[in-house]
Amino acid sequence: MLNIQALGKRLGRNHELASLLWDTGWYEARLLTSFVDDPAQVTPAQMDRWCRDFDNWGICDTICFHLFDRTPHAWAKVAQWSDKREEFVKRAAFALLASLAGHDKSASDERFVESLALIERAATDERNFVKKGVNWALRRIGRRNSALNAAALAVARRLAESPNGAARWNGKNAVRELTSPGVMRQLARMRKGSKAASA
Repeated sequence: MLNIQALGKRLGRNHELASLLWDTGWYEARLLTSFVDDPAQVTPAQMDRWCRDFDNWGICDTICFHLFDRTPHAWAKVAQWSDKREEFVKRAAFALLASLAGHDKSASDERFVESLALIERAATDERNFVKKGVNWALRRIGRRNSALNAAALAVARRLAESPNGAARWNGKNAVRELTSPGVMRQLARMRKGSKAASA
Protein backbone atom coordinates (compact mmCIF):
# COMPACT_ATOMS: atom_id res chain seq x y z
CA MET A 1 0.00 0.00 0.00
CA LEU A 2 2.86 2.39 0.76
CA ASN A 3 4.25 1.82 -2.73
CA ILE A 4 0.83 2.34 -4.29
CA GLN A 5 0.31 5.58 -2.37
CA ALA A 6 3.76 6.81 -3.42
CA LEU A 7 3.03 5.97 -7.06
CA GLY A 8 -0.32 7.75 -6.86
CA LYS A 9 1.38 10.86 -5.52
CA ARG A 10 3.88 10.76 -8.36
CA LEU A 11 1.20 10.31 -11.03
CA GLY A 12 -1.13 12.99 -9.64
CA ARG A 13 -4.87 13.26 -10.25
CA ASN A 14 -5.96 11.92 -13.62
CA HIS A 15 -9.58 10.88 -14.11
CA GLU A 16 -9.01 9.23 -17.51
CA LEU A 17 -6.05 7.20 -16.22
CA ALA A 18 -8.08 6.06 -13.21
CA SER A 19 -10.81 4.76 -15.52
CA LEU A 20 -8.28 2.80 -17.57
CA LEU A 21 -6.67 1.38 -14.42
CA TRP A 22 -10.05 0.27 -13.09
CA ASP A 23 -10.93 -1.48 -16.32
CA THR A 24 -7.84 -3.71 -16.06
CA GLY A 25 -9.53 -5.57 -13.19
CA TRP A 26 -6.15 -5.93 -11.46
CA TYR A 27 -6.23 -5.62 -7.66
CA GLU A 28 -3.24 -3.28 -7.38
CA ALA A 29 -4.39 -1.14 -10.32
CA ARG A 30 -7.80 -0.71 -8.72
CA LEU A 31 -6.23 0.28 -5.40
CA LEU A 32 -4.19 2.88 -7.27
CA THR A 33 -7.34 4.49 -8.71
CA SER A 34 -8.30 5.74 -5.23
CA PHE A 35 -5.17 7.93 -5.21
CA VAL A 36 -5.28 8.92 -8.89
CA ASP A 37 -8.91 9.67 -9.69
CA ASP A 38 -10.20 13.22 -9.24
CA PRO A 39 -13.11 13.25 -6.72
CA ALA A 40 -14.61 16.31 -8.43
CA GLN A 41 -14.95 14.34 -11.69
CA VAL A 42 -16.33 11.15 -10.19
CA THR A 43 -20.00 10.76 -11.16
CA PRO A 44 -22.80 8.92 -9.34
CA ALA A 45 -22.98 6.46 -12.26
CA GLN A 46 -19.27 5.72 -11.96
CA MET A 47 -19.65 5.14 -8.21
CA ASP A 48 -22.46 2.67 -8.83
CA ARG A 49 -20.51 0.89 -11.56
CA TRP A 50 -17.34 0.54 -9.52
CA CYS A 51 -19.29 -0.45 -6.42
CA ARG A 52 -20.89 -3.34 -8.33
CA ASP A 53 -17.35 -4.51 -9.17
CA PHE A 54 -16.26 -4.68 -5.52
CA ASP A 55 -15.39 -8.28 -4.70
CA ASN A 56 -13.24 -7.90 -1.59
CA TRP A 57 -13.07 -5.66 1.45
CA GLY A 58 -9.65 -4.21 0.56
CA ILE A 59 -10.81 -2.57 -2.68
CA CYS A 60 -14.15 -1.59 -1.17
CA ASP A 61 -12.68 0.14 1.87
CA THR A 62 -9.75 1.79 0.08
CA ILE A 63 -11.95 3.33 -2.62
CA CYS A 64 -14.48 4.54 -0.03
CA PHE A 65 -11.83 5.86 2.37
CA HIS A 66 -9.57 7.64 -0.13
CA LEU A 67 -11.87 8.60 -3.02
CA PHE A 68 -15.63 8.19 -2.73
CA ASP A 69 -15.94 10.05 0.58
CA ARG A 70 -14.40 13.12 -1.07
CA THR A 71 -17.04 13.31 -3.81
CA PRO A 72 -20.16 15.48 -3.58
CA HIS A 73 -22.30 12.32 -3.98
CA ALA A 74 -21.03 10.45 -0.93
CA TRP A 75 -23.98 10.99 1.42
CA ALA A 76 -26.53 10.06 -1.23
CA LYS A 77 -24.67 6.81 -1.91
CA VAL A 78 -24.65 5.87 1.77
CA ALA A 79 -28.44 5.98 1.82
CA GLN A 80 -28.81 4.30 -1.57
CA TRP A 81 -26.38 1.43 -1.03
CA SER A 82 -27.47 0.66 2.53
CA ASP A 83 -30.63 -0.97 1.14
CA LYS A 84 -28.86 -3.11 -1.46
CA ARG A 85 -28.66 -6.89 -1.15
CA GLU A 86 -25.18 -7.47 -2.62
CA GLU A 87 -22.67 -8.01 0.18
CA PHE A 88 -19.93 -5.63 -0.93
CA VAL A 89 -22.35 -2.95 -2.13
CA LYS A 90 -23.98 -2.95 1.28
CA ARG A 91 -20.58 -2.96 2.98
CA ALA A 92 -19.63 0.02 0.81
CA ALA A 93 -22.52 2.03 2.29
CA PHE A 94 -21.14 1.63 5.79
CA ALA A 95 -17.45 1.83 4.86
CA LEU A 96 -18.34 5.13 3.19
CA LEU A 97 -20.29 6.30 6.25
CA ALA A 98 -17.33 5.41 8.49
CA SER A 99 -15.04 7.34 6.15
CA LEU A 100 -17.31 10.38 6.24
CA ALA A 101 -17.37 10.25 10.04
CA GLY A 102 -13.61 10.55 9.99
CA HIS A 103 -13.10 12.96 7.12
CA ASP A 104 -16.17 15.18 6.57
CA LYS A 105 -15.43 17.99 9.02
CA SER A 106 -18.27 20.18 7.73
CA ALA A 107 -21.09 17.63 8.15
CA SER A 108 -23.60 18.40 10.90
CA ASP A 109 -24.25 16.10 13.84
CA GLU A 110 -27.82 15.78 12.59
CA ARG A 111 -26.61 14.03 9.44
CA PHE A 112 -24.84 11.40 11.47
CA VAL A 113 -27.74 10.99 13.90
CA GLU A 114 -30.03 10.35 10.93
CA SER A 115 -27.58 7.77 9.58
CA LEU A 116 -27.79 5.81 12.84
CA ALA A 117 -31.19 4.57 11.67
CA LEU A 118 -29.49 2.98 8.64
CA ILE A 119 -26.98 1.32 10.97
CA GLU A 120 -29.68 -0.02 13.26
CA ARG A 121 -31.63 -1.41 10.32
CA ALA A 122 -28.58 -3.16 8.83
CA ALA A 123 -27.17 -4.42 12.14
CA THR A 124 -29.02 -7.74 11.87
CA ASP A 125 -27.18 -8.72 8.66
CA GLU A 126 -25.16 -11.82 9.59
CA ARG A 127 -22.71 -11.61 6.67
CA ASN A 128 -19.21 -10.98 7.96
CA PHE A 129 -18.23 -8.08 5.69
CA VAL A 130 -21.55 -6.27 6.13
CA LYS A 131 -21.57 -6.81 9.89
CA LYS A 132 -18.05 -5.44 10.27
CA GLY A 133 -18.82 -2.46 8.01
CA VAL A 134 -21.88 -1.59 10.09
CA ASN A 135 -19.83 -1.85 13.27
CA TRP A 136 -17.04 0.32 11.86
CA ALA A 137 -19.53 3.08 10.97
CA LEU A 138 -21.21 2.97 14.38
CA ARG A 139 -17.88 3.21 16.22
CA ARG A 140 -16.54 6.01 14.00
CA ILE A 141 -19.68 8.10 14.50
CA GLY A 142 -19.44 7.58 18.25
CA ARG A 143 -15.88 8.87 18.29
CA ARG A 144 -16.68 12.08 16.40
CA ASN A 145 -17.75 14.14 19.43
CA SER A 146 -19.50 13.81 22.80
CA ALA A 147 -23.02 14.37 21.46
CA LEU A 148 -22.60 11.71 18.78
CA ASN A 149 -20.95 9.40 21.29
CA ALA A 150 -24.13 9.54 23.37
CA ALA A 151 -26.35 8.98 20.31
CA ALA A 152 -24.24 6.07 19.04
CA LEU A 153 -24.13 4.50 22.49
CA ALA A 154 -27.92 4.62 22.75
CA VAL A 155 -28.13 2.63 19.50
CA ALA A 156 -25.32 0.28 20.53
CA ARG A 157 -26.99 -0.52 23.86
CA ARG A 158 -30.28 -1.31 22.15
CA LEU A 159 -28.47 -3.60 19.73
CA ALA A 160 -26.60 -5.29 22.57
CA GLU A 161 -29.96 -6.43 23.97
CA SER A 162 -31.22 -7.78 20.62
CA PRO A 163 -32.15 -11.45 20.20
CA ASN A 164 -30.38 -11.31 16.82
CA GLY A 165 -26.77 -12.52 17.03
CA ALA A 166 -25.30 -10.04 14.54
CA ALA A 167 -27.08 -7.08 16.13
CA ARG A 168 -25.98 -8.18 19.58
CA TRP A 169 -22.35 -8.52 18.43
CA ASN A 170 -22.49 -5.08 16.81
CA GLY A 171 -23.93 -3.51 19.94
CA LYS A 172 -21.56 -5.09 22.45
CA ASN A 173 -18.50 -4.39 20.33
CA ALA A 174 -19.45 -0.73 19.90
CA VAL A 175 -20.34 -0.24 23.58
CA ARG A 176 -16.97 -1.65 24.60
CA GLU A 177 -15.05 0.77 22.38
CA LEU A 178 -17.22 3.85 22.87
CA THR A 179 -17.03 3.64 26.67
CA SER A 180 -13.32 2.78 26.76
CA PRO A 181 -10.90 5.02 28.69
CA GLY A 182 -9.08 5.90 25.47
CA VAL A 183 -12.21 7.19 23.76
CA MET A 184 -13.29 9.05 26.90
CA ARG A 185 -9.91 10.81 27.02
CA GLN A 186 -10.13 11.65 23.31
CA LEU A 187 -13.59 13.19 23.72
CA ALA A 188 -12.48 15.14 26.78
CA ARG A 189 -9.56 16.61 24.80
CA MET A 190 -11.96 17.58 22.02
CA ARG A 191 -14.30 19.31 24.48
CA LYS A 192 -11.37 21.15 26.03
CA GLY A 193 -10.12 22.25 22.60
CA SER A 194 -13.59 23.42 21.61
CA LYS A 195 -13.94 25.53 24.79
CA ALA A 196 -10.49 27.05 24.25
CA ALA A 197 -11.32 27.95 20.65
CA SER A 198 -14.56 29.68 21.63
CA ALA A 199 -13.02 31.57 24.57
